Amino acid sequence: QVQLVESGGGLVQPGGSLRLSCAASGSIFSINAMGWYRQAPGKQRELVAAITSGGSTNYADSVKGRFTISRDNAKNTVYLQMNSLKPEDTAVYYCNANIQRIRYGPKRDYWGQGTQVTVSS
Repeated sequence: QVQLVESGGGLVQPGGSLRLSCAASGSIFSINAMGWYRQAPGKQRELVAAITSGGSTNYADSVKGRFTISRDNAKNTVYLQMNSLKPEDTAVYYCNANIQRIRYGPKRDYWGQGTQVTVSS
């Protein structure tokens, strides 16, 4: 079994910062890309940022220059540093990881349970 456990969400004022963490645990051979998605009420889930196992990153245009994704491969953990937060960043943030559980086995996506981020004064 594989689990992704997120932490770090909460309530913050506009202009503030938060750091999200997501740790993968369980039977894991390798982790490929990891990423963060978000879903606001009444909207579709969207990609916020992603990072490959080699460290290449990509970001949604709406967060470029404000958010930074990073990972610690030794800890199977991905982070999202969010600065200059805006009310429109309010959403449930989900961690995603593409994981291979055994050598030569299939790769599949796993999701965390989600963590609420609310940006409000």
